[in-house]
Amino acid sequence: MREIMSLKVAVGHLARGDWEKAHAIVQDDESALGCWAHGIVHLQEGDMDNAAYWYGRAGRPFPKKVDLKSEIAALATACGS
Repeated sequence: MREIMSLKVAVGHLARGDWEKAHAIVQDDESALGCWAHGIVHLQEGDMDNAAYWYGRAGRPFPKKVDLKSEIAALATACGS
C-alpha cells in the first residue's frame, strides 16, 4: 500500500514534468509498477536506453512512439488514480 501511495506522488511529479522528484521516489521501487514508472522517468529525461531497460524490468513493451501524456495517464490508472 505504501508503494502505491508513493507511486501516486511520483505520477503527480511526472505529470508536472518534474522527473527528478519522481526519480527520487521510484529509484528503489523494484515492483513492476515502480519499474514502469522508472522507465517513464527516463523517457521524460530523454534517456531512451535507460528507459528501455526499465520497461523491460517492468515486463512492458517499450513504446514505438513515445507519448508521455498517455504513458503517465496509463500509469496513474494502474496505480488507482
